[in-house]
Amino acid sequence: MGEFDLIRTFFTRPVRRAALGVGDDCALLAPTPGMQLAVSSDMLVEGRHFFADVDPLRLGHKALAVNLSDLAACGARPLAFTLALSLPRADSAWVGAFAEGLLALADAHECELIGGDTTQGPLNICITVFGEVPAGQALLRSGARAGDDIYVSGTLGDARLALEALLGHLTLPPATLAAARLRLEMPTPRVALGQALRGIASSALDVSDGLLGDLGHILAQSRVGACIDTRLTGPLLAADLADNEELVRKCTLAGGDDYELCFTAAPELRAQVAAAALASDTPVTRIGSVQPQAGLRLLDSQGQELLERYASFDHFSV
Repeated sequence: MGEFDLIRTFFTRPVRRAALGVGDDCALLAPTPGMQLAVSSDMLVEGRHFFADVDPLRLGHKALAVNLSDLAACGARPLAFTLALSLPRADSAWVGAFAEGLLALADAHECELIGGDTTQGPLNICITVFGEVPAGQALLRSGARAGDDIYVSGTLGDARLALEALLGHLTLPPATLAAARLRLEMPTPRVALGQALRGIASSALDVSDGLLGDLGHILAQSRVGACIDTRLTGPLLAADLADNEELVRKCTLAGGDDYELCFTAAPELRAQVAAAALASDTPVTRIGSVQPQAGLRLLDSQGQELLERYASFDHFSV
């Protein structure tokens, strides 16, 4: 199968929202009047972001999910995306399953594929996603204020538990591993929650590299500190590791690949946060507060300050 046969077979679809989609040198998008475009790119590289034997359907889902998560963190509604795909070979069975997972999630969020590129080479997936948000209403990292509550959506650490098990660092019961692996390979972008939080959250981002590292971006850009109660942030699957509190804490605070939202909001808006969570069918947990002093304090299960420090993922760390 040649390059253009592959594109026609698996990735060419009728244009819906875009003014012009796949087939020309450029796609054309017309944002709604009064809206700003929100644009984000993410790259997934075999051996760095996913295992070589990953289910291609799940990989297609995740490739778009991590980009939709960025739109969610901005409070944006998805519009369209482009796909740049490097493939070792044109394996129609593999590409078909990949496209199925990718486009099923795209359809669920009414986000259409409008173009991109394909080439032969090491397996590498780069997606650029486009969304729209009312002018002046985008959620940013720079708006947290002293006294604000800090929240996370869903649960943290499940994806890291799966990774630790797949790397042979621990053993999980089969059912637990299957559930954790699903969280690693098919994360849920919190798009509805992000939009529901417009006008409520003072700052937001998605947790991709680990809670502490990502929250640190909010603290730095907002020029504030924080206090986090680590008892409130554990993974859904932590019950299987009740005797390994340190591992649970490591996965929760610095695990990465969660793609949940971390956001701040004023205490007087707690009812509105709860309503946003209910409207978007997304659980949220209040895990701490923004402090005026720079720095990050962590409280353990007894409410005492933790002295340990946890490093989030960094592509270029030694």
